[in-house]
Amino acid sequence: MKKIIFILLAAVAIVGCSGNGGGGKKSSFFAQTSVGTPYELLVVCNHDLWDAPAGQALKEVLTSDIPGLPQSEPSFRVSQVSPSSFTQMFKPFRNIIDVQIDPTRYTQSKFKYTRDKYAEPQMVLTIQSPNAIEFQKFVEDNGQTIIDFFTSAEMNRELDELKKDYQRAFLDSIRKKFDCDMHIPTYLTAIKSEKDFLWASDMNNAGKETIENIVVYSFPYTDVKLFTRENFIKKRNEILKRHIRGGREDRYMTTDTLLSDTRETSFRDRYMLEARGLWAMENDMMGGPYVSHSFVDEVNGKIIVAEAFVYAPSTDKRKMMRKLEAALFSLKLPADRQIENSMQIPVIIIEDTIKNDTNK
Repeated sequence: MKKIIFILLAAVAIVGCSGNGGGGKKSSFFAQTSVGTPYELLVVCNHDLWDAPAGQALKEVLTSDIPGLPQSEPSFRVSQVSPSSFTQMFKPFRNIIDVQIDPTRYTQSKFKYTRDKYAEPQMVLTIQSPNAIEFQKFVEDNGQTIIDFFTSAEMNRELDELKKDYQRAFLDSIRKKFDCDMHIPTYLTAIKSEKDFLWASDMNNAGKETIENIVVYSFPYTDVKLFTRENFIKKRNEILKRHIRGGREDRYMTTDTLLSDTRETSFRDRYMLEARGLWAMENDMMGGPYVSHSFVDEVNGKIIVAEAFVYAPSTDKRKMMRKLEAALFSLKLPADRQIENSMQIPVIIIEDTIKNDTNK
């Protein structure tokens, strides 16, 4: 009997500790919980490479400034360890880049990825190259891809948490007002609802020196030209001047036109205009970063804008802004109701462009 129990336990342990190829998830029965803080990343490579131009190129990519913030803040907090020191103590890191340079195995540079290889949740990105020169060029050419890959992975984790715990009053309000779904953090308890405008913040939290905000607003869709940078800023200023005001008549929110950028992208196969930059209160000292997502609601003939912004003087804003930006990706328009009950951001940056051939 003891022998049978031992065999069964051994079999379960093997299943629980084995991973799947193709970027698939392994069984979570005995999975170790990953360690590290959000946007922390471990690079596994030789010390000589890390200190050489090739390693410095990767370091510069990973520590490059996050766009749209008023001060310099790196995209990731980066640590490095050699392959020989990459022991069980380091393997549970939540984000790992494994650098493999070998001219006998690789003729060109490419990406591979694996989810939850050593722990959960975890993303391991392998960069394979024949030599350091090719590696450096590959990293420099694909730097934004690397940043987007791990940023998407972190936002997926934020959304997983939001699926479990979210501000239900806001969800009820956005459904009634815009016929949309959206999950935001529970601490955004101050909710203001006006015509075609919904604002949630944590201003009810006494003693807090920072203010985090999410707003959703809509206006009629009349022309594709509404999605130009100039028209976006014009409409944003018009709406937020009306709804977000200071203590005096001449104090209202506006957009720093010189430090705001837009880009056309897509999400859930839907056109999206992304904007990020700085906001300010006219005739006041308040200001900070914002990020905005604009969509066309074909069902109701409107443009829906979901936006996050913070006021956090003398405080790093990366963590707050990325947490709020993740919530923006939970927005579902009326036409999205057929989508499966998932709020995850697809990790598409590499999956759609790089074949993850784990057998080579």
